[in-house]
Parts: sequence; C-alpha cells; structure tokens
Amino acid sequence: MNKLLALGLSAATAIALAGCSITGGDLIRPGEPTATLIIINGSYGYLDAIVISDCDNFTYGFNRLSDGDSIAPGDARSFTLSAGCWDVGGGEFGGGEAYEQMNLAPGSVTRFTITD
Repeated sequence: MNKLLALGLSAATAIALAGCSITGGDLIRPGEPTATLIIINGSYGYLDAIVISDCDNFTYGFNRLSDGDSIAPGDARSFTLSAGCWDVGGGEFGGGEAYEQMNLAPGSVTRFTITD
C-alpha cells in the first residue's frame, strides 16, 4: 500500500512540475496576445460539453461551459484564448463528439463547427 501511495505522489509531483493541469489550464496566459474561438453547434442536439486545453497539456481538461449550460443547435459560443496551439473538443452527453487541434494566430477569429 505504501508503494502505491508513493507512486501516486510521485506521479502527482511530476505532473505539477511539468506544468500540466487536469483542468486543461488557463485559456488566457498573462502577457500573451489573444485570439477568439467561436464554437458553432452544427448538430441536431445540444452541445453539453466544450473542452479546451493547451496542446502541451496531457488532458482536454474539464467542461468549459458552466454547470447546466449548453449550446443549442444552430447557436454558437465565443471563447477568448491566448494565441497558440489548442486542443478543442465538444459534444453531447451520450451523443456525438468532435475534436480538433488548432493553431490560433494573434488577433484572429477562428470558427469551429461541431456536427453529428
């Protein structure tokens, strides 16, 4: 049991020191130029989850929509992010989902449509 605990603590320490985050990290990094990402719901269902993380992160992180929030079919949601490489995904609970890695240029507006 002590070996398992030590292994877990070692892994958590390594992740913390590597600068990774289970949350997906901050969308805006201080002092960096920003870009706008517009996620469009091109599906027939409500998008219940949007995940966005820095490309260097080991996970997509937590849902960027607030609890109980969703994006209706045909609607869109804008996010301001630091310019750079991002892993972006979204979908319906129990339904379809889409993921894409994208590079956002400073000052750009990028549209990402999620379809069934």
